[in-house]
This record gives sequence, structure tokens and C-alpha cells, in this order.
Amino acid sequence: MPDNQPHKYGVSVTLASLHEGETSVLSVGGEAVQKGPQLYIRFEEPGQGPEGPADSVRTTIKILDEELRIIRHGGVESEQSFRSGHRLPGFYRSPYTQFNLSTETRTLGISRQGRSLTVKWEYELYMYDEPSGQFAISLHIQEEPKR
Repeated sequence: MPDNQPHKYGVSVTLASLHEGETSVLSVGGEAVQKGPQLYIRFEEPGQGPEGPADSVRTTIKILDEELRIIRHGGVESEQSFRSGHRLPGFYRSPYTQFNLSTETRTLGISRQGRSLTVKWEYELYMYDEPSGQFAISLHIQEEPKR
């Protein structure tokens, strides 16, 4: 299939986040859409909004060769961008609060093997221009066999 034709396929998504010695892991099914050099991963995070399980959040991860963007819509809305060696702006909004944030990415590595993908990155999160924490994230995308 030519590279400029968008195509979709089912994926399993595993997102692991290490912050202050604690690891949280999210494993969900989703959809991948390849549009030229850009890969979009879409999935729902169950019960992550202010109303609990009834308030899911739709997440889109946009992956380029050297940049990653995470966009969340639903009970909470946020956007974070990551590019190695750069500090990039973002935001967070919920019914109870909103603030600007930024991420200063130390490392970002993207490894593709066919339709499987692993992304690892480390960053410092800033809220109101003040350091708020250091994170190490691992994202693994695996194509799901068709049923």
C-alpha cells in the first residue's frame, strides 16, 4: 500500500509511567491510523475523568520521526508534546481546574518494527513554569490479529 494512503488497524497499547519510584501501567485496545510519515494511535482510558468510570477519556497519540504529541479529550482535556532536547508548551483542563504546562524532554527514542512500535522518553513536567516532577514513559504498540 502506498505510504500516502491512510490505513487503519487494531492495536494493543501498553503505556507504563514511572514517577517518583511508582509505576503505573495502562493496557488497552485501540486503533492505529498511518497517514504518510505520521502515525496516530487512538484509545479510550476507562474511568479517568472526574466522574469516575462513567467518564472515559479519548486519547490520541501522534507520532512523528522525532516528536510525540499526546492529546486527551473527555472528562479531562490536555495536550503534551515531547521532542528530545526541547521544552514544549501544553495544557490541562478539567471541570475543576485548568493550567498551562510544559515538558522538557531529555530523551525520546522511537523504534519501529513493521507495525509494532516502542517509544521511550524521559521528561521534566513544569506547571506554571515550576518543576513538578520527572517522568520516564514507555509506550508499546502491537498490531492485533484480525478476527
